[in-house]
This record gives sequence, structure tokens and C-alpha cells, in this order.
Amino acid sequence: MPSALTYPGVYVEEIPSGVRTITGVATSITAFIGAAKRGPTDKATIINSFADYERIFGGLDVASTMSYAVRDFYLNGGSQAIIVRLSNGKAATFPDLQGLKLEAKNPGVWGERLRVRITYNKKDNTLYNITIRDTDSGAEERFMNVSSLLASPRTPDKLLKTSNLVVVKGVPANNVRPTENKEVLTGDPFDDKAPEPDKRYTQAKDDAEEGNPLAEANYTGNVANKTGIHALRDTDLFNLLCIPPMTRTADVTDTAKSTALALCVERRAMLILDPPSDWTTVDAAFQGIPNFPLSGLDARNAAIFFPRLQQPDPKQDGLIDNFVPCGAVAGVFARTDTQRGVWKAPAGLDASLNGVPALQIPMTDAENGQLNPLGVNCLRSFGVAGRVIWGSRTLRGADQLADEWKYIPVRRTALFIEESLFRGTKWVVFEPNDEPLWAQIRLNVGAFMNNLFRQGAFQGSSPREAYFVKCDKETTTQNDINLGIVNIVVGFAPLKPAEFVIIRIQQLAGQIET
Repeated sequence: MPSALTYPGVYVEEIPSGVRTITGVATSITAFIGAAKRGPTDKATIINSFADYERIFGGLDVASTMSYAVRDFYLNGGSQAIIVRLSNGKAATFPDLQGLKLEAKNPGVWGERLRVRITYNKKDNTLYNITIRDTDSGAEERFMNVSSLLASPRTPDKLLKTSNLVVVKGVPANNVRPTENKEVLTGDPFDDKAPEPDKRYTQAKDDAEEGNPLAEANYTGNVANKTGIHALRDTDLFNLLCIPPMTRTADVTDTAKSTALALCVERRAMLILDPPSDWTTVDAAFQGIPNFPLSGLDARNAAIFFPRLQQPDPKQDGLIDNFVPCGAVAGVFARTDTQRGVWKAPAGLDASLNGVPALQIPMTDAENGQLNPLGVNCLRSFGVAGRVIWGSRTLRGADQLADEWKYIPVRRTALFIEESLFRGTKWVVFEPNDEPLWAQIRLNVGAFMNNLFRQGAFQGSSPREAYFVKCDKETTTQNDINLGIVNIVVGFAPLKPAEFVIIRIQQLAGQIET
């Protein structure tokens, strides 16, 4: 009611409807973890195209299996990705510029191609300008009117905090400017063909290191410092996780896989696994899957795909090599989600693998039949259909396990609903725990589930057959209310893929009139 009724007349009051729309979360944000040519380390970086990856992380690199996986992700329909670069390398440094000490922003030999140019402000003898050029990518940064007065807010250590190329490790003494580079009246001051290029700019030292190949500790990282896999804890949401091999010959360790799976379970995501490098035959996969390190209930959040892909390597003159399938598979997941929804199995003739001219092992139906009952998703080649994903089971998908989360689309649909409701019902916290609240919950959660039903996400010809939402005095007892608990029970009838299609054909005998 209005706070005070003081005069005769009409009072208008807006009454809240109680409708709080629950929005479905994204379903195919894919995280990649591994080595890269350049870019921030142990930090989750969001990209929206392979061009972003090239700009930030240096594009394809022979030493980076992750770079090829990210390429395949975008070739196959991927949209948003999260990159975590791991490195054992050392950053390039610059010669001392009269007290100004600079270092490449990130480790790797890419930093050796950085150049810095110092020019003075002609009107103020306390100010100078810093220009940084990455001669490899062509990226350039300019910081104008940098102050030599340490009390100023425009000292280099403050201004260059926004730089993507260098970090400041030391500043000149008070009221001392770095040595000025030679004045250039025309042309590019960073051009090597110009006379006396060494006086036009300062070149980074050749002291950077790529470091040793990645080790298990790089992946497992540290929870408190959010390094390695745990860098993803700084992200708001990811749905799929790919961990390409540490090198072209070394697989990701069992411990790293287990750490990744635990994080996926915690964050309601799916782990897409590559076949080990020694699975070079169908029999090797058949013998290896029973001893695969990931098992137990958590394995419902993981799926493995076999065999590896054969693709030309543009970084090795088009030489055909074997590459892991996780990036291409994640791209197909994203493409299917966009076209059909997360409840559609990302498999079948429409689940084609773009940019994949061949598979490491061409499989027959009989060989496929050996692995499918064990929960191994096979990649097949079907003539004009090309290379396709021909399986959609989780690691709990073996027939003998009879797990309710046997199929990838069923598990991913459940994760999607869980995450959406988790985010969409936070307004309930601290609300009065009684029938008016329960009615609002039923209204809002029911509207969300009904919208999914209308999109074809569930079995059944009517909402009653497809899902239910319960939140009342049966689900929330007086004791629950006393403990500050409200219980919401949501059930749904998932769509399961038609994995086996049986066609019965009968020949009719000649009809005899009687």
C-alpha cells in the first residue's frame, strides 16, 4: 500500500508479479589447457575466434598440440573458448635503459623480437615517450608523456601496467629520463634497412627460453594460486574441457586427467578425452579401455573418442601427421548445440569432422561393435558423408555398467538444467520460507522447464509426461523450515539417442482368395 493515505482520490501502486525469468546458460564454452607459442601463462583467457588465438597466443606451433586442437575446434563450429597457456620458459629482457628495466610480458623466445624506442617531450624535460613494437606480429604500443618524476602518477611502472608486450622491472632515478633514441624524420624507425638501426631502437636480448616440455606439475598446478588446471577457477562458466597431449609423443598423465575430471564434476562440465598414443589398433583400444584411469561415478562427466585424426601439418610443409580429436569433437558439440540443442547427440551423419581428410585407423562395423559396448566413441569414415562421430557415450556408458548416465546428451542436458537452475534460483536465498515462496519457485522453474519441453528437449507428448516441479509442504517439512532449508525437486524424461535402428522386412506370400 502507499505509505500514507492523506487525501481523497486514486492511488496507483505497482505490484510485483513474482515472475523471475530463468535463462538457460551457454552449453559449449570450451576450455583448452596446454603449451602455446606466446601469451599469458596460468591465466584463463577468453577468445571468440582462431584469429584471436593467433593474435594472443601466436597461432599454430609445431611444439603446441593445443594450437592444432583449437584450430580444429573453430573449423568444426566452435564459438567461444577459454585458453590456459602453460609454460616452463623464461622471458626475454632488455638492456638497461639508464635505469628503465623492461622484460617481455610472457615467457618464450617470441619476446626476443621486441623493440623499444624512447623519445623526449620537447616542451617538458621531465616527460618522455615509450613505443614498443613486436616485429613478429606487428603489434605496437605507445605510451606518451611518461614522467621521470617518481611522485607522478605517470611513471613507467604505472602506465605500462596495461601493456600486453612488456612489464617494468625497474624505473630510473627521480627526474632521470632513459637514453633517447636517434631522431627519425621520415620512414619507419623500427625498419632494419634504415641507417644505424641500433640507435633508432633498443632490441630485446637473446636470453629468452622456451623451457623444458610440460610436465605433470604444470597441469595439476596449485589450487590456492590458481595455476595449471585450477586457473579455470577464475572463469564464470565453461562446459567442455580439452587437454591435448603434453607433446606430440607424450600423453597427459593419469593424475592430470583425474585432476581435470574432478574440476569438471565440480563445475558441471564434460571432459573430452583423447585416445592414448599407444592405441594404434582397435585391439589396443579394446585391451586398454578396461584399465583406463578414469572410472567410478565421476566418469559420467567424461567421454573418450577413438582413433586420432590424420591431417596435413601446415607447419611441416603439409606433411600428414596424427592429431588428437578433442578439439574437432568439441567443435561438433558446439555446432550441434546451436543447430539442434544440447539434448541432441553430437553424433551421426550430420556430425561431420571438417578439415579431417582421414583417420588414423579406418574402422569396420565389426570393430566399431567391439568398442561401442565398452563406452568408446568411435570416429568413422562413411564415403560421401566423410569422417563423422559415430558414438555418444560417457565413460560410464559400458553396457555392463547399466548406468543411468550412459549417454552424452542425457548427461549434458542434466548439467545444463542444473547450472541454469543453480544460477536462476539464487534470488530464493533469505526469502520467507512458506507457500508464497514455494508458489513462485514452481512458477519460475516450471516456466523454464516448459520452455525446454516446447523446444523438444524431453520425452512425452505433454508437459505432465515430460517433467515435474515440486516445491511444497511435502518436499519442505517444518523441520526443514526451522533449519532454513527449501527443497525443490525437478524431474525430467530425457531424450535418449536411437543408437540401434532395427528394420524388420517381411516378404509377403502370394495372396490366395478363399
